[in-house]
Amino acid sequence: MESEAASPIVVLVRPQLGRNIGTTARAMLNFGVTRLRLVAPRDGWPNPDAGPAASGADEVLAGAEVFPTVDAAVADCTHVYATTVRKRGLIKRVVTPEEAARETHMRGGRTAILFGAEATGLDNDEVGRAQEILTVPVNPDFSSLNLAQAVILCAYEWSRHADLPRAEPLEPPAPQTEVDGLVGQLDEALETAGYYRVESRAPAARRTLRSLLTRPGYTAQEVRTLRGIISSLTR
Repeated sequence: MESEAASPIVVLVRPQLGRNIGTTARAMLNFGVTRLRLVAPRDGWPNPDAGPAASGADEVLAGAEVFPTVDAAVADCTHVYATTVRKRGLIKRVVTPEEAARETHMRGGRTAILFGAEATGLDNDEVGRAQEILTVPVNPDFSSLNLAQAVILCAYEWSRHADLPRAEPLEPPAPQTEVDGLVGQLDEALETAGYYRVESRAPAARRTLRSLLTRPGYTAQEVRTLRGIISSLTR
């Protein structure tokens, strides 16, 4: 079984079909990835269609955790990738599965990879929760991948780079829940100060703010320092 610290956590956001969750579990276990999290599965969990489709990957399904939101699912993670074929205008670094796998091994910490619903993918706010965008360089004239195909590409690359040395940082990166606290505190301060004067532009402004504050590399100490600065300014 994989090392918990190094292995990516596969997070399926609003998965629609039980059999797709099952084939995802099968794809994961093929390459030694076992940690699966589900965000608001459409048909609930457990799902009777998942087991047969998993073709024996029962340990992945048995250990699957269910969360109501993306924020809750990645709260304990220090790095989050969002999979999408579109850059969506967000100012985030875009990496391939190979680059993400190499960096996951070398960085250490707990990494999550978000996969969106089968029909719609991730929305802009969900992509905004990630530090980086993960995109598979597929044929631009036919870029359709099913859920299990996308997962297996990432799992394969992770297993292929398993022998890379890991560099332990001097101070570990802040978990996502601490970054979310920083974003929420600044958002509240800006709301109080009247920053979001044009209501129609507020959602885009909030996404830009989150994108700026979820770039890779913030340590827990840096997050605490920024929150202290905001507290001093608002007092």
